[in-house]
Amino acid sequence: MIAGNGRFPLLALQAARREGHQVVVVAIENEASPELAQVASSIHWINIGQLAKLIETLKREQISEVMMTGQVKHVSLFSAIKPDWRLVKLLASLRERSTAALIGGIQGALREEGIELVDSTRLLKPLLAPEGVLTKRKPNKEEDADIRYGRRLACVLATEDIGQSVAISEKACVAAEAMEGTDSMLRRAASLVNGKPLRLIKASRGRAHLLFDVPVVGLATVETMIETGTTALAVDAGRTLLLDKEEMIRRADQAAIAVVGHEPTEGTPA
Repeated sequence: MIAGNGRFPLLALQAARREGHQVVVVAIENEASPELAQVASSIHWINIGQLAKLIETLKREQISEVMMTGQVKHVSLFSAIKPDWRLVKLLASLRERSTAALIGGIQGALREEGIELVDSTRLLKPLLAPEGVLTKRKPNKEEDADIRYGRRLACVLATEDIGQSVAISEKACVAAEAMEGTDSMLRRAASLVNGKPLRLIKASRGRAHLLFDVPVVGLATVETMIETGTTALAVDAGRTLLLDKEEMIRRADQAAIAVVGHEPTEGTPA
């Protein structure tokens, strides 16, 4: 398992242990939680730019399948990365520096060494958002109109590998996510609407696999929504992980936030 930040890696690791798997973790420094060491069979820490060390570690551990879990801050991929010789060679071969292009290049480098990426949600299928209204309250007429509009925009944003989320108010796009992440995007949006309610729409890319960069929401997302006056959340069913799902929905209900899963919009495969 390659582990980035957030609770995704820990939940996946705990699920693997419950199923009797022994898991080797390659943890990204300054991203992954030290708590992973308490559950992993073994753990190796690497810098985000150490592609050669990643491959050497996986081969030394005789790994043939690897799962990417958690996030790496997009700004880190863009500005804080210190590539080793192997990553320098990979970056030089890329036509663009998007997240999909970079991770796709890493996928290719791993495959050359006999290591395959596998579905990053394989151990957490019960946490994928179902279709339909997930909270006690369903979106009202105004929220539903904002969600329909926002889903069109979010699909384009995700398919073009810009971001996954948009903030909508009164059928206008207030903010679109880029490198800053969803929480920062919502706070930026809240600063622009003078107290008007926001709706958060998160979309997955129009592609057939869930190997990396799977949309994730959780309790922290709901807390940010409460902070920013965001009254509804729409996600792609079957393609979005709801971390700490029961607690997240309970907190959303307490705050009268509507959460709904929609059938994914088809887009251009990435």
